[in-house]
Amino acid sequence: MAFLSMLSASVSLVSAFVLAIIFLRAVYARNGRQDMRRYPPGPPALPVLGNAHLLPVEYQQRKLAEWARTYGDVVFARFFRTPVVVLSSREAAVDLLEKRSAKYSDRPRFILLSEIMGWDSVLNNLPYGDRFRKHRKWLQDAFVSKPMLATYRPIQRRETYTLLSGLCDTPELFMDHIKRWAAATIMEIAYGHRVTSLEDKYIELAERTTVETVKAGSPGSMLVDFFPICMSPSHHVLSSRGADQTRSVKGIPLWAPGSGFKHRAYYVRGLIRQTLDTPFEMVKRALLMGTAAPSFTANLLEEANAAGGLTEDHEEDIKGAAGVIYAAGTDTTVTALKSFVLAMLLHPEVYKRAQSEIDQVVGPDRLPDWDDADNLPYLDAVLKEVFRWNAPVPLGVPHRAQSDDIYRGYRIPEGAMMIPNIWWMTQDPNVYPEPEKFLPERFLNMSQDDAQRTDPRNIVFGFGRRICPGQAFAEGSLWLAASNIIATMDITYAKDDKGRDIVPEAAFISGFVSHPKAFTCAFRSRNEHARKLIASMNAAAFDEVPTEA
Repeated sequence: MAFLSMLSASVSLVSAFVLAIIFLRAVYARNGRQDMRRYPPGPPALPVLGNAHLLPVEYQQRKLAEWARTYGDVVFARFFRTPVVVLSSREAAVDLLEKRSAKYSDRPRFILLSEIMGWDSVLNNLPYGDRFRKHRKWLQDAFVSKPMLATYRPIQRRETYTLLSGLCDTPELFMDHIKRWAAATIMEIAYGHRVTSLEDKYIELAERTTVETVKAGSPGSMLVDFFPICMSPSHHVLSSRGADQTRSVKGIPLWAPGSGFKHRAYYVRGLIRQTLDTPFEMVKRALLMGTAAPSFTANLLEEANAAGGLTEDHEEDIKGAAGVIYAAGTDTTVTALKSFVLAMLLHPEVYKRAQSEIDQVVGPDRLPDWDDADNLPYLDAVLKEVFRWNAPVPLGVPHRAQSDDIYRGYRIPEGAMMIPNIWWMTQDPNVYPEPEKFLPERFLNMSQDDAQRTDPRNIVFGFGRRICPGQAFAEGSLWLAASNIIATMDITYAKDDKGRDIVPEAAFISGFVSHPKAFTCAFRSRNEHARKLIASMNAAAFDEVPTEA
């Protein structure tokens, strides 16, 4: 009897427990549905996967644009366990990422790029906090200050004239000349090192690191960012500061199938360390010998030494800050100038109009300089359209919501990954009619408010406290190169072996940075006077910039 009573009581207890679980699950599900109704609209999600299965391997920005057309400019989704908010209008991005930047300036946890590969000391990947603010102040002092920007102009001029000389002498290598122009400008400013060819050892190392980073970080390997469980139980994260940070995480060991991305990532980690360390040590040695050329790195090292010495953490911060100048500045500048060349090749009427404007304002006996910019409105419209036509970084770099928020009556949960679909912001036909066409005229004769609202340069460099601090420098470099090419060179179709025009398509590769697909064209100096002008300006520019000791 006692046993049956106990059994009955146990059964009753178990039954009550089961009923309680069922009730709580029902309440949770109902509240969950209510919570989901409070989120912005978005595509239906699957268990576990969320909406990750809907994303294609390539051109993800196009799928996110489909969501925007269906659900609006603020879309909620889930990538596995991570809540995601896609922002597809400049209005929404400014409202949240700029006007509420105190809540949206953090970064998601980039496990692959930062914790495994070692890109954890660069500004792009730093979480919001004191270290981020220190790096950002350094970069703002170097690239936002007008007096500092003025000190870079001799280098920008010299490298632009060297670009023109290369286009005159070996026009078939125009892609290499563009890469060398961007790399040389950035490398000298960051490290005081003058680059004369793409065979430069520092450039080769940086280029190999960039290529291998992209390979190791391909879409299939990024699963670890959403499932940290993919890190092995004995995984030791050696931070960029050298500290052994062991993470007690269960996961896939290195020998297991599907863990190949980690082998590649550890290989890339070594390249990244070399890329950050090698040019830094070059500057450090030159300072000790008294032969260092002026540079971002040399300035910070001298400041640290004057303040009492260089700590290991401070040294690592300088490496990361200098490294991001090259890593973030070179590739995006290259794609912008390549996009300009492709657009001018495919739209000769635009190029001719820009040439006519420069001829009238500048004349034949000098080359355009920044002081001419205000008198060249059509060129300004052309460069705006270049940024709109092919946004260099289509999806930007995600932000992270640091706390719950309400926007337009919808809930944005803490920890949400905030993705600005920059590509769609610059392709939205409601803002830019006929967006597939290259039409600089769309930016002419606008009111001041409309010009501010539609200027793609207010979009493609990011938002809020995460906006690219090198924007003014990058725009200045592109303006000088484009204006000088227009003033001195003709761009025409290359010919095949039968003398027919090779007409490229206006197409761009998928990736973090959107480059034009490989194309050919023919550069030719406009006349002999232009060729001589390039040579004389090039010689004068080398005299203007002190040589590296």
